[in-house]
Amino acid sequence: MTASPPPAPSASSAFLTLHELVKKARQKLTLDDWDYIVGGTETETTLERNRMALDTIAFRPRVLRDVSQIDPATQFLGRTLRLPLLMAPVGSLELFADEAAAASAKAAQHYQIAHMLSSVCAPGMQAVAQAAPDALRIFQLYVYGDAGWIDDMISQAIETGNQAFCLTVDMALYSRRERDIAKRNIRRSVVPGREFLARLSWKDIERVRAKHAIPLILKGIATAEDAVMAVEHGIDMVYVSNHGGRQLDHGMGSMDVLPEIVQAVAGRAKIIVDGGFNRGSDIVKAIALGADMVGMGRMQCIGLAADGTDGVVRMLELLEQEVRICMGLLGVNTLAELNPSYVRSTYATGRAHALSAFPLLSLEDGALY
Repeated sequence: MTASPPPAPSASSAFLTLHELVKKARQKLTLDDWDYIVGGTETETTLERNRMALDTIAFRPRVLRDVSQIDPATQFLGRTLRLPLLMAPVGSLELFADEAAAASAKAAQHYQIAHMLSSVCAPGMQAVAQAAPDALRIFQLYVYGDAGWIDDMISQAIETGNQAFCLTVDMALYSRRERDIAKRNIRRSVVPGREFLARLSWKDIERVRAKHAIPLILKGIATAEDAVMAVEHGIDMVYVSNHGGRQLDHGMGSMDVLPEIVQAVAGRAKIIVDGGFNRGSDIVKAIALGADMVGMGRMQCIGLAADGTDGVVRMLELLEQEVRICMGLLGVNTLAELNPSYVRSTYATGRAHALSAFPLLSLEDGALY
């Protein structure tokens, strides 16, 4: 399994490290929009635990293995992808680039990775499909309507060429995002139809699964118990996520719950995970612990804010470099060779926060997170 040769270097190749992209994004954004990227809910404990869960995983490298044929490609939804990476669904990407989700979808198409479009992000399904017709596209829905409304959204997703459909299930109530509240910057706390999210239940999942043949994903699974329920309801992919620390405060980090979910699913569904992923080594850790795909939301925002589509492509180029180096130094050529024996729990070396993966980052105003 081999992806196509690497694309030509992006127009943003002047960025030599990921933290340079982060710095450029901060320079171009208002404080409100920056806080949207780096912030979480209430005390932001879940957000910090996402990063801490990654920071407390150490590698166990093997040596004297021929690693001259490193290939981080993977199969997903019948496609060969360059990396096991999904542009996670993020609302309001129009804050970071004029083309919004169309810009990141074009980057995903160019770089042969997957893209998941949020239902609360411009410019919508049709425009994104037109911008990136050959991308592996998935549509994510917040349920703001009744059964007929859901069916209509699924039909639209199929008609516009999405290869899977995702329901987000961790939004029964909208959280208190105090970075915004304290500045009176109220974003999406009042949305028509939000009451339908509070009513969403396993009966709705059962109905959708019985009526629609498109591969179905549940995003927001955080326990083995719910992962088992998802599989029992015929879900094709379990998406392990705590909404990037934006919903329930004082939750566990996504990587802390991943092993129990992998064990519970036992190969009966694909597993996607997001939450705090910033580096290529983070992706490798998730694959070693049983994930099939990794979602990145904040890094997508940073790439867009730094330089639009080119910024996202450059971010992907740097991530692939990091993944390849990490794989080679672990002693593997393919993702299939990774397993839990390549990692071990350890201690953290500093405080975790949204940008703690970039210790060399310095910003003029000192506001790192």
